[in-house]
Amino acid sequence: MKEIFRLCSVLTLIGAVCAAVMAFVDQKTQEPIAKSKAAERVDAMKIVVPPSDNDLAKDAVVVEDKDLGMKIVFFAAKKAGVPVGAAFVVVAPNGYSGNIEIMVGVDTVGAVTGLEILKHAETPGLGSKIETPGFKGQFIGKSIKAPAAWAVAQDGGTFKQITGATISSRAVTTAIASGLELLDAHRAEVFGAAARGAGAKGT
Repeated sequence: MKEIFRLCSVLTLIGAVCAAVMAFVDQKTQEPIAKSKAAERVDAMKIVVPPSDNDLAKDAVVVEDKDLGMKIVFFAAKKAGVPVGAAFVVVAPNGYSGNIEIMVGVDTVGAVTGLEILKHAETPGLGSKIETPGFKGQFIGKSIKAPAAWAVAQDGGTFKQITGATISSRAVTTAIASGLELLDAHRAEVFGAAARGAGAKGT
């Protein structure tokens, strides 16, 4: 009985030490991981927006529309203090394997200037092709002026779906359209706020 008690005590001690080590490592790595993800987002912003010279991460405009049921943070891109576009993140909750996180860039009239897939768990070789230039490129230059066109070809829209990955293609297309719709309804708010912010810094 004493031997069993001793073994249980040793195992308990080992478990406690392991838990403490894991907690310590987790605490020490949380901040670097968060900083790395933030840096990746900033890099993605710079890729998708028109050429700009401001700190995108600091020029944020929060837009909430209860009618559309959406809330998005727009990061205004400015050149010499003048708004030239914006970047924003939309999440498609209906990907084949879960959420798809997308960084979208637009100019001041709401046309797409670039997009980057930030996060997804789609099937390798199928849904994962949403990351390819061929798929992403078809959105460039498109705005929400014709909402009905924002669907994959199978649903009567103008965007080509990836063969064998219609669900992934549809999820990305719909999510981008939703973000553009919100921007279109609040364009003056987004770019007007950016312009006012630029003017305030100059005084």
